Amino acid sequence: METVHLIISGKVQGVFYRASAKKKAEQLNVRGWIKNTPEGNVEATVTGEAGKIQDFIQWCQSGPDKAVIKDIKIYKQDFQEFDAFTIKR
Repeated sequence: METVHLIISGKVQGVFYRASAKKKAEQLNVRGWIKNTPEGNVEATVTGEAGKIQDFIQWCQSGPDKAVIKDIKIYKQDFQEFDAFTIKR
């Protein structure tokens, strides 16, 4: 199990990015949280099996249909445990 922190930039707000990411995370059985940032990015912390985390990151590189991803910064973190994948407001 591992934990990563992501900062996703581009056209990621107003395109159902967080809701779509939550659905994907639940399909992959990864847990954590996702939120919009004041700078117009999306930020997430995700915990799960290494392969599932990579699948989630791969999905994040394209996101939902109307998203346009410019960059994803990935930071490995100490393991964190979460009960579910939630959208922070």
